[in-house]
Amino acid sequence: MSNFELHAFISYAHLDNEPLEAGQKGWVSRFHATLQTRLSQRLGERAKIWRDEKLDGDDVFSAEIVDQFSRTALLVSILTPRYLRSEWCTRELNEFAAAAARTGGVTIGNKSRVIKVVKTPLEPGVSLPPLVERTLGYKFYVDEGDEPEEIDPAFGERAREEFLRRISQLAVEMAANLRALAIAEQSESETVRPTGPAVFIAECGRDMQPTREQLATDLRVHGYEVLPAQQLPLTEDALQREVAAQLERAVLAIHLVGASVGPIPDGPSGRSLVALQNDIAAARSREGQLKRIIWLPDGTKGERPDQQKFIDALLQDASLQQGADLLRGDIEALKGAMHLALRQKASPAASGPTPAGQPVVHLLMTEPDRGAAVPLVKALRAGNLKVTIPVFAGDAAELREANLQLVSASSALVLFYGAGDEAWKLHQLNDLRKQEATGAGARPRWTVLAQPATLDKEMLQALGEENVFDLLAGISDVALEPLASAVYAKVVAP
Repeated sequence: MSNFELHAFISYAHLDNEPLEAGQKGWVSRFHATLQTRLSQRLGERAKIWRDEKLDGDDVFSAEIVDQFSRTALLVSILTPRYLRSEWCTRELNEFAAAAARTGGVTIGNKSRVIKVVKTPLEPGVSLPPLVERTLGYKFYVDEGDEPEEIDPAFGERAREEFLRRISQLAVEMAANLRALAIAEQSESETVRPTGPAVFIAECGRDMQPTREQLATDLRVHGYEVLPAQQLPLTEDALQREVAAQLERAVLAIHLVGASVGPIPDGPSGRSLVALQNDIAAARSREGQLKRIIWLPDGTKGERPDQQKFIDALLQDASLQQGADLLRGDIEALKGAMHLALRQKASPAASGPTPAGQPVVHLLMTEPDRGAAVPLVKALRAGNLKVTIPVFAGDAAELREANLQLVSASSALVLFYGAGDEAWKLHQLNDLRKQEATGAGARPRWTVLAQPATLDKEMLQALGEENVFDLLAGISDVALEPLASAVYAKVVAP
């Protein structure tokens, strides 16, 4: 993949590899072996990862270690209290930085050659070496409950699964950094560019961090650049400038709002990082065309009064939702909405003015159905149909007016009967009858039965009416084909 002989060098304090019990492998040994496997799978070749296994604290910092750095692509620095007190580990960081300066630099484009792994929680306000201070880290501990707890496979099956998941995410990031480094080596005169556009995933509280990591991994696997690539400043003035600059590059901003308030930057407002990023992004949306998604899981309650106040304001103040879809579904719905927004950005014609004569199909659905409805949207678009979906963000009056206009502008309607209950379905049908009675005219209409199964859906399933399509068994291209063909035949073929 590159001219470097080693893909990575693991820098660690030997105390942190001592096993908890006799006969076990140490934490760093397990980390090394698992990372080697997952990175090899991401690269498609055997990953070459080196660490010093024989020297201890009494040995001399030898030329053997220094020699590794000039032929190493990435440094994986495992941070712990012992690591930060170790003169040896500090020297490894400095020696790698010196070698990297001679072999392309510590950063390539926006990707760092230093990977920060935080194995053990560090004391608040602890001073980190400059090389890792603003590098985004991978936490291998959970801070739920009274005391943070390391993620160690020795603690049981749940810890083992989380250990594997986080190393898999780390391997995705390292593979992306190695690819960027390889591109830079092929042509030093060319600027390294991401393979896809940039997506800004706002920093969040601790309870939303696993979701943020899942989204970031998903985006990187699909070739998108994920921002921020470095730790954001924790002073309000510097934060304002940095976030505004990064949003200028982004085509989509995603905000994850949970119970945890998250970090609070130093500044006059005393507001959380989560709230400040949302303010900056909302202002950017007012000035330009930034698309945003705000995800607030159902039932979320702030664990502190200031976080609950922010959640309440977010739900009530339209200015805080500027340019955003406010989602309340599960993470799969969030991923579906994220990729749909990115596809719309990539193909402006799909969400722009309708070409003369192109039929419009409007989907009636609830907000949690957005992810599940993505395959249906794709199937209809493949038949030269423009597809619109309801508007979910805004005050009640604005929403009703906007959605009435979408129905009025449509050539046909599909009622996606999934997360909505029977009362929701009847409300939609009553609204349509009222519109038809006022002279809007009847449009071809179909109903799609989707999970979860209910008694009402099972009755519709048993009746087998012509305009009802049963997708309770699953939504696939094969299952969608009869519906897409029926819509096409009704609104295009004539």
